[in-house]
Amino acid sequence: MTIWFGLLLFLATVVGMEAFAYAAHRWVMHGFGWFLHESHHRARHGNWELNDLYAAIFAVPSIVLLLGGAQLGWWPGFIWIGAGIAAYGAIYFGFHDVIVHQRIPTRYLPKSAYMKRIVQAHRLHHVVETKEGNVSFGFLVAPRPEDLKAELKRRASGRIRAPRAFAEK
Repeated sequence: MTIWFGLLLFLATVVGMEAFAYAAHRWVMHGFGWFLHESHHRARHGNWELNDLYAAIFAVPSIVLLLGGAQLGWWPGFIWIGAGIAAYGAIYFGFHDVIVHQRIPTRYLPKSAYMKRIVQAHRLHHVVETKEGNVSFGFLVAPRPEDLKAELKRRASGRIRAPRAFAEK
């Protein structure tokens, strides 16, 4: 396998993971997996929440593909795909846990229009504390905040909490 094809697989996997993350968030985490994800829509007490188990669950395919491709003689493309999954996980951690939820203290303030948009979209996702009625399930691709606010207003059903400071320390 050429390096160029491997890099293409890697990049396609990173991009494809956003679609996977959207689907997993919308139909698993806000569906039958709510029992784990609900902790993420509540104030966190301490460093960990039950929702953090999803990081371990989603790391398994990456580890298996990396191990299989590198050590078990599977198709070499699996190494690139496993690495793409791991890279998306690292990007997600940086954006979601460090920048948005500030689980690691930082002085970073979003300045670019893109960063402001994804932070605002995720915060708008959190104004609904139940598993139904949410907006913005993706993370690296987010609808315009104005569209999300309009959709939340249209859905207003008593499930939207009053605005509050977002810090969850």
